Amino acid sequence: MTATGGGTLRLRAAVEDDLPAIAALYAHEVRENVATYEYEVPDEAEMRRRWREIVGRGYPYLVAELDGRFAGYAYASSYRTRIGYRWTVEDTVYVAHDVHGRGVGRALLQRLIEDCAALGFRQMVAVIGDGSNRASVVLHERLGFTLAGVFPGIGRKHGRWLDTVQMVRPLGNGDRDEAPAEDVPGLG
Repeated sequence: MTATGGGTLRLRAAVEDDLPAIAALYAHEVRENVATYEYEVPDEAEMRRRWREIVGRGYPYLVAELDGRFAGYAYASSYRTRIGYRWTVEDTVYVAHDVHGRGVGRALLQRLIEDCAALGFRQMVAVIGDGSNRASVVLHERLGFTLAGVFPGIGRKHGRWLDTVQMVRPLGNGDRDEAPAEDVPGLG
C-alpha cells in the first residue's frame, strides 16, 4: 500500500516489540496534546499491560510502518463494560507527528473498521478529545462516522476546559439485525 505523498505503508498486528515506539508516541500525546485526557505518562510496563488486555480480549491492535519505520498505531476496545454494549467498540488512532497528512491515520482506521466488522461488532464509536481537533473529526467523517454529540467542557487539561466529541459508525449491518443474546462478538 502506498501512503499519500509517497512511501510504502504497511499495516500489521502489533507485537510486543512495538511497545517502546507505541509508548513513546503516547507519552508525547499525554505530555503535549489533548487527544487523551490522561495527565501522567504511563511507563512501558503499563502500556504492555494495556496492550495485553486489549489483544487478550480479542480486539484488533494495529501498527503502521511507513518505509519500514513505525508511523502510528490503532486499536479497538470496549466502548463500555456493561454487557449490553458488547457489540460496540471504541476506536483509538495515534499517528507519529512527522507523518501527519500522509494517509497513515486513514489507513489504520479503515483497517480497524474492516477488522471489527469481520469480528461481528455492529457499531464503532469515536471519542475525540478536544472538540477543536478538526483533523480527527474530518478523518472519522470521511470514513462514515456521524456526529452523535458534543460534551462541552467535560474534560480539563493544560489549564483549560475541553469538549469531547462522540461520533458513531455502523459496522456490517449496524443495528439493523437482531443479535443473538448468547453471542459475544470476537470475545469468546
